[in-house]
Parts: sequence; C-alpha cells; structure tokens
Amino acid sequence: MRHRIAGKKLNRSTKHRKALLRNLAAQLIVHGEITTTTAKAKMVQPKIDKLITTAKKGSLHSRRQIESFFNKKPITNKLVDHLAPNLTSRTSGYTRITKLNRRKGDNTLLAKIELVDKIIDSEVVTKKPKIPLTKSTKAVKAK
Repeated sequence: MRHRIAGKKLNRSTKHRKALLRNLAAQLIVHGEITTTTAKAKMVQPKIDKLITTAKKGSLHSRRQIESFFNKKPITNKLVDHLAPNLTSRTSGYTRITKLNRRKGDNTLLAKIELVDKIIDSEVVTKKPKIPLTKSTKAVKAK
C-alpha cells in the first residue's frame, strides 16, 4: 500500500530524479516544447508552472530562487525576461500535455509538453562559446 507516499519515483535515485526534472524544465524553457514519456511530462508540469509563477514576480529574490533550481543564468534570464512578461494575462495553466503514440522500442506512452502561448525567441540560450584558435589548435586543424 502507498499510504503517505507522495509523488512518483520513476525508478531513479533522488539525485537522478532531480537532475531529470531540472533538465526537462530547462529544455522546455529553451525550446518551448519537448517530447517525453507521459509520466515524466506529468512530473515536470507542476514544477514548470510554479517556476513561471515565481518568474512573473520579477524580483531579485525570485530570480535567485529560479537560479538555485537551474544553476544556469541564461535559462533564468530567458524565463524571467522573455517568457514571464508575456504570460502576465494568465493566472495558471502555462503548459499543455498532448498524448502521442507509443514508442516503438518499449511501447511506452509518449507525450508532448509545451508552453500554451508559443513565445520562442530566435536566440539560442545554450550554445557553447567558441574557443579561440591558438597555435596548438591551428596545427591540429591543419593536419
């Protein structure tokens, strides 16, 4: 019996589960929609809704709370500066889960979770910085 046991574990350890939620939420903010399993989509939906509600406040404290969850400043900036101001008319329900077909390999249910209002900037947040060419890298590329 599951008395007094809250939430799903997804057959993962606590650290792995938290990292999974953090990565799914970050990718949802960057791309606007992601395709994942139905169980994972249902787990990330309340978390992303709470993060958007916190971001709508726009205060320094809310930025620090979001930053402590993501540990990535560009994602925090995109959430607070670009997404949250466009969602001020809504009080809740920032995401939508659409069930898709089953995955071919293991027959698990897939779902697409997306932001209700499509607000995607052309700027890509998570690009790696270009490494300047030094003498050693120029020699390697020439060969």
